[in-house]
Amino acid sequence: MADFQISPLLDTRTLALRDVRCAGHCRHRSEEECTAQTHLVFPYRGVYLRHVGSDQAVADANHVLFFNADQAYQVSHPVNGGDANMSLSLSAALLQELAPPDLLAKGGALQFRRQSLRIDPRAQALVALLRHGLENGAIEPLEAEGLVLTLVCRSLGPRTTHEPASTQARRRLADRVKLLLASDLGRRWTLAGIAAEIGGSPVYLTQVFQQVEGIPLYRYQLRLRLARALDLIDAYEDLSALAADLGFSSHSHFSSAFRQAYGRSPAAFRQSFRS
Repeated sequence: MADFQISPLLDTRTLALRDVRCAGHCRHRSEEECTAQTHLVFPYRGVYLRHVGSDQAVADANHVLFFNADQAYQVSHPVNGGDANMSLSLSAALLQELAPPDLLAKGGALQFRRQSLRIDPRAQALVALLRHGLENGAIEPLEAEGLVLTLVCRSLGPRTTHEPASTQARRRLADRVKLLLASDLGRRWTLAGIAAEIGGSPVYLTQVFQQVEGIPLYRYQLRLRLARALDLIDAYEDLSALAADLGFSSHSHFSSAFRQAYGRSPAAFRQSFRS
């Protein structure tokens, strides 16, 4: 447990929000663990694999993960650097009200059918706004609760999420690509470079990734880089330096991509939780 740092962000009668950071020393599967209460976990830094039986899910900033109550799981860290997550637990009644029925297992206790869903950029922005705002004391509890409920609805809604598709073999191939991208977010990957690392032709990899994730590979990578910008934006006074560190060709390129994804400029977003 020394590998973990857990910091409370918000605790009310209906929900608890925590910042959970792991050093990521366990490269292979950990011992089995389980939680007493269902959690929605939003990774915002680093990457890891979550294993439930023979099924695995990549935990990165493009996804929300479902840690079902009393469901055994294991974690591994094939990429160095550890990880950081915002973990949310809701009352069972509230979660039942917010979760679409087709995401839940039928019968018995409330459980999600899948390990994860891909979220959209606006959900990523809400994660960052909540974390930075609560850490800086810029958000009142009532406002924070409202933002959390918006985040949950957006992270579970059919129009703003994507459920992994295709065969297990193709999902595993897409997972290898995700881990490679997460290993060096500042690198300007090419399809040929990815294919050389993973194996297979660039055309096949792009087709498989699009089928599994529902978006092109380049857009998936861009969202990872922008999510890293959301994580680091409060630590950089010079946003041009942040853009360069994340592999953007210029500050204007970074600012344009950020605005298109999140609806405001990087400077305006930072100011929103510093006020």
